[in-house]
Amino acid sequence: MVDIVKEFASKKIDLLKMEMTEKSSLTVGTLTYLVLASVAALFFIILFNIGLGLLIGFWLGNYAYGILIMAGFYLLILIITFAVRNTIRNKVADKIIKFINS
Repeated sequence: MVDIVKEFASKKIDLLKMEMTEKSSLTVGTLTYLVLASVAALFFIILFNIGLGLLIGFWLGNYAYGILIMAGFYLLILIITFAVRNTIRNKVADKIIKFINS
């Protein structure tokens, strides 16, 4: 009887190790994908915004105005993000907890 309990405990530990390995590998894989996608998106956004700022500046007759308009737009986004930071933080934390527990 003791041998059966020992074997059961050993198998249970092995199963838990495998489950943790699976969750860890999925998490690392997801994070790797997110980092690569974020870097590509960041380069796209930067280059797109430079082009858009120059285009707006061309239309206004002064490239500096176009760049300043784009900077003002991102300042507005920063202010809005700062205002709702707790909501964002809580939603991200909830998503991470759901992902880890699934």
